Amino acid sequence: MCSKTSESSKLSFFFIPFHIFYPFSFLFCISEKKKKKKMLHKNQYNTHRTNKSSLTIVVKIGTSSICNELTHFPLLSNLSGLVEAVLHLRSQGHRVVLVTSAAVGTGLRRLNMAEKPSKLAARQAVAAVGQGRLMALYDDLFGQFGQPVAQILLTKNDLADRSQYLNAVNCLEELLDMGVVPIVNENDTISTQGIRFGDNDTLSAVMAGMIKADYLFLLTDVDCLYTDNPRTNPEAKPVLVCDDMVKLREQVSVSSMGSSLGTGGMATKLIAADLAIAAGVITIITNGSKPKNIFEIIEADRLDATEGKHPLHTRFTAKDNPLLDRKWWIQYGLHTAGSVFVDEGAAKAMLTPRIKSSLFAAGIVDVQGSFVAQQAVQIIYRKKKGDSVEDIVIGKGIVNYSSIEISRIKRCRSTEIPNILGYVDSDCVIHRDNLVRTAQDV
Repeated sequence: MCSKTSESSKLSFFFIPFHIFYPFSFLFCISEKKKKKKMLHKNQYNTHRTNKSSLTIVVKIGTSSICNELTHFPLLSNLSGLVEAVLHLRSQGHRVVLVTSAAVGTGLRRLNMAEKPSKLAARQAVAAVGQGRLMALYDDLFGQFGQPVAQILLTKNDLADRSQYLNAVNCLEELLDMGVVPIVNENDTISTQGIRFGDNDTLSAVMAGMIKADYLFLLTDVDCLYTDNPRTNPEAKPVLVCDDMVKLREQVSVSSMGSSLGTGGMATKLIAADLAIAAGVITIITNGSKPKNIFEIIEADRLDATEGKHPLHTRFTAKDNPLLDRKWWIQYGLHTAGSVFVDEGAAKAMLTPRIKSSLFAAGIVDVQGSFVAQQAVQIIYRKKKGDSVEDIVIGKGIVNYSSIEISRIKRCRSTEIPNILGYVDSDCVIHRDNLVRTAQDV
């Protein structure tokens, strides 16, 4: 997956602009499939194409690409280039969703504040001021070309209810079918820690999964990911292609933070890529100051161009068998409210391909957290290794009983549930249709 290193060594990612370390640009950290030509990717679950060549593209631009970190003035050259790139994609028949940050940064400029407040209510107030100014800026820029835009503000809580999630999907699809460019941001004015996406990298990945996008572009203030800081390590290489996130995480250490105005960084982009590729979306990290990279990468893919024909970027390849919409929503759209611990027999029954059993009370050995029926929980198998114990997360699912009820019926057969609770809502705790398996075996 990546360049060969010793098992004991750990690599650290640093975002470094390409032009700073150009002499080492020929050193690649790429997939084992590097000899294979790229082809234009299309999500197999996308059924809303305007024509056969149409793509659905989500573009996320970070705060550092929109606002100056010190003065908080908007970087109009970047924004104008982004708008032109989106319009160019639209002219080719592609559908585009723009996920934007910088509500807080724009609000700081409007309120003439030097730094982002530490108090939650103050940050929310600044975001409320900035969001309107930010949308006005986008509307002015797109309006010069007669392109209608729509504002969509979301929190994670908005998507936790299945009907609200589907309504949001339908609204986005309708806007795209109308030729509108949806501009999405987290609703910072009401978001709290429990209902936040955490950053707009994650939000953009959720958007990409919701509309079954073909490509997700994460625009940042650098060209790509590097295996180490090339200023101090002459062996540092740009990471061009990743097709195995598990191996990537085993070999890298992510420690760099985002800008003082933003909330993201390298770690959040890896999380976002993991979410998006699970939904069948190719994820690209490239420079936000060069928005033309977006259509150049797509055009190079369309022509099956070799590596050298692409602008510098990092590509995360989509999974061949993406999760179905409902399973993806359970895994990434629902808040994890607690955990249930299962025995070895239950773990194997759920993970064995020919069985893929539901989770029954008899296989549950413990419960953690306080939750009610129809919330999502982690499923954990506690594996003994000599004198130590390893907790293996094997799945996530929607429970049919509350934590209190599960505590009472654990280790019991389904036929015993009516006698213990006085009623029975289901013969299983988590039905196989509401269960996402995240491990292959135990």
